[in-house]
Amino acid sequence: MKKIICFLLFSVLIFSGCVTNPVTGKSTMALIPNSQLFAMSFSQYDDFKRENTVVTGTAEAQMLTRVGNRLAQAAQRLLESEGQPNYLRDYRWEFTLIRDNAINAWAMPGGKIVFYTGLLPVTRNEAGIAVVMGHEIAHQILNHGQQRMSASLLQQIGFLGVAVATSNQSPETQALIMAAYGVGSELGGTLPFSRQHEFEADQYGLLLMAIAGYNPDEAVVFWERMSSMGGGGIPEFLSTHPSDANRIANLRNVAPDAKRRAAAFGVTF
Repeated sequence: MKKIICFLLFSVLIFSGCVTNPVTGKSTMALIPNSQLFAMSFSQYDDFKRENTVVTGTAEAQMLTRVGNRLAQAAQRLLESEGQPNYLRDYRWEFTLIRDNAINAWAMPGGKIVFYTGLLPVTRNEAGIAVVMGHEIAHQILNHGQQRMSASLLQQIGFLGVAVATSNQSPETQALIMAAYGVGSELGGTLPFSRQHEFEADQYGLLLMAIAGYNPDEAVVFWERMSSMGGGGIPEFLSTHPSDANRIANLRNVAPDAKRRAAAFGVTF
């Protein structure tokens, strides 16, 4: 009976917590509403800024904001073309440059994006920033943050279900089964799920770049620079991100389609 109840609860959560993303047309998990997610994100983002050194007024900070706004406008144009002019109304776009040597950038749900100064020597110019920023904004409009939090919630529910289902086993057997579930859910679910998000963000990031007037071919050039810096080595199946080689190959494949679709917005290359 306990197994049946867990299965029914799991099924109800999955089927009741799905929405269709207007950009991809795919049905995605949305167990946590954006209204709740955005409020948490905005609060955490403000905390992060207070705890770190925000760079303002410099040429780099101004360029970051300029590129971010152009890409956010491209996202709005894309959603309008899909008949969803109000889709981004609750987003509060903010592009923050943080003084830190980390070669990284990341986004939080609702339009909050952090870009570290350590990444500037790699991006080199406005087009390079657009590659990174387009990718992060694509994560936003594809609602990847919401999907990842929903996946994490499902994983936790799964752990509970396994615990209930194995409650009649010995503590040693139960521990082994729980450990196997944890590894299996990571390698077979969470990690590939995250890598798929990265590929999607690359694809739609190029489209946003192109609509905004940035040549999507610059993405390959940027990632070749990133790849030449090294730092790899972790097998792709154990990583949340695709390998540089696979990422570059994918970017080459999708760049022509980004240019083709941008032509419908009056942008040609």
